[in-house]
Amino acid sequence: MAPVLLAAVPLLARAQTSPIFVLNSLDASVSVIDPQTWKETRRIATGKEPHHLYLTPDEKSLIVANALGDSLTFVDPRTAEVQRTVRGILDPYQLRFSPDMKWFLTAANRLNHVDIYRWDGKDMTLARRVSTGKTPSHIWIDSKSTTAFVTMQDSDELVAIDLASQTLLWRVKTGTMPADVYGTADDSKLLVGLTGSHSVEVYDVTGKTPRLFKKIRTGDGAHAFRASGDRRHVFLSNRVANTISKIDLQTLEVVASYPAPGGPDCMEVMTGGKLLLVTSRWARKLTVIDTGQQKVVRQVNVGKSPHGVWTLDHMPR
Repeated sequence: MAPVLLAAVPLLARAQTSPIFVLNSLDASVSVIDPQTWKETRRIATGKEPHHLYLTPDEKSLIVANALGDSLTFVDPRTAEVQRTVRGILDPYQLRFSPDMKWFLTAANRLNHVDIYRWDGKDMTLARRVSTGKTPSHIWIDSKSTTAFVTMQDSDELVAIDLASQTLLWRVKTGTMPADVYGTADDSKLLVGLTGSHSVEVYDVTGKTPRLFKKIRTGDGAHAFRASGDRRHVFLSNRVANTISKIDLQTLEVVASYPAPGGPDCMEVMTGGKLLLVTSRWARKLTVIDTGQQKVVRQVNVGKSPHGVWTLDHMPR
C-alpha cells in the first residue's frame, strides 16, 4: 500500500515531539521515527530478538527486552540515547511493572518460566523464578499489585501468580494459542486474545477460580491489546485477518473495525487519540491508522519483523 500524503494526517499528530520507537525483532535493533516528518532518523542496536518494551516508573528510561540476547537495553524515551544494558536476564520476551512499582516481571517465552524481580527504583533483584506452562507469552497485573496473570501460548492455558508468595494460584485451559491478556479497570474480568482462533475469551476472575464468561468474535489471529485511552474501549490486533477490532469494555462487543495490512501486532495510541500506530509484522512497516476516518493514512519503513511500538506522547493505558 502506498503511503498517504502528509495532508491526510491530522495537525495534532504533526505537533508531537517525542520519538516513536519500533522494535525490529529479527534485526536486533530499534527504529527511531520522527513523528513530524514520519521518517526513521536512526537505528539503535540491541540484543537479539527485542520483542517488547516498557517505561520505568520514574519515566526516565524505556526498557527494551531482548529475548535471545538475555538482556535489557535502557533507552532515554526523549532523546533515544542508550543509557545502559543489563545482562543476565534470561529470555525476557515480555515484561511489566506492577502498578505499585515494587515488582518487575518477565515472561521467558522459550524457557517456560516467569521471573519476578524486586525493583528498588534503579535495579532489579530476582525474587523467584516460577515454572509455568509451555511458552509463557503475555503478562497482566491487577490494579492492587497482588496477582499476575500470564498466558501460556503452547499449552493453551491462563495462569495466576500470587506476587507476595510468588506461587501459582490457579491455571485454566483456554482456546488455541492465547497471546495477550488485558484486565478491566475493576479487576473483575480478563480478556485473552486467541492467536490460533478468531476470538477473545473473557474470564470472570472475581472468585477463587476463573470462569469463562463470554467469547467475542473479532478476527483470525486475535493477538494484542491496547487501551484506547478513553477508559471504555480497547483495541485488538487480528494478525491473520489484517484488521484491528475496537471492543467496548462495558458491553463486551466489537463496535468498530479498522484495516491493518501486513500482520498487525503491537499498537500505540498517540496523544489525542486520533492516530493508532501498529507494527505490520510481515511487511517491515509501521502502519498509521486514523481512527476517525477508519483507514490507513501512512506506512513507514522499519526493520525486519517489527514488534513492539511506543512513544512518550501517548494516551493513557
